[in-house]
Amino acid sequence: MRNLLLSIPVFAAAALLSGCSTTPQPSVAGGVILFNGHNLEGWRSYLANHHLSTPDVWSVQDGILICRGEPMGYLYTDRDFANFKLVVEWRWAPGKAPGNSGILMRINGEPRSLPRCIESQLKSGSAGDLYAFHEMGLGGESERVQTIKDHALGGNITGLPRLSTNEAKPGEWNRAEVTVRGDSIVVVINGVKVNEATGAEIMAGPIGLQSEGGEIHFRRVEIVPLNL
Repeated sequence: MRNLLLSIPVFAAAALLSGCSTTPQPSVAGGVILFNGHNLEGWRSYLANHHLSTPDVWSVQDGILICRGEPMGYLYTDRDFANFKLVVEWRWAPGKAPGNSGILMRINGEPRSLPRCIESQLKSGSAGDLYAFHEMGLGGESERVQTIKDHALGGNITGLPRLSTNEAKPGEWNRAEVTVRGDSIVVVINGVKVNEATGAEIMAGPIGLQSEGGEIHFRRVEIVPLNL
């Protein structure tokens, strides 16, 4: 061990002795890190303003993924997922007014500001609401299902309001755990189940993080692929 440590740079030796690693570790068994804490490797973006590029909206600072919140668009994985447990930790920028964002799942169809997908809402005060855009399938208890026709951005929308609210105060970190298996979706916010849906359209597609108004930070994005 003595000779081994002499051959390792000081910072690496310290990490070895402490059991720490500069590589993010999954927080759930079988988890795959989607955001590595260093850069946007594995991600692509779509922006409503085609004159801007990804770094104009999305950046990484001190291990945190920062979204400026405008223009509208989304960051999305270069891999497709159909059935999974997704863990996302986010906060609204401390000292700034909280805004709107969301987790986009099973993205498909043509790229646009609000793509065909199912969204787990992160909007301040509404985290846990579920939406399906452009006639994407989504269902639940009939008394909770809401519909919007011919929305300017989302087309025909189906919504399922959350059952309860469990968000941290703006500026504090939150943790969303979204389990998508077949036509079922369960949303847990900070350890409490806040929504559940059935009838979700089954298909594989990228995972997305939305830019929709208000600076938002992400520090963990990981996924556990599931089998039906």
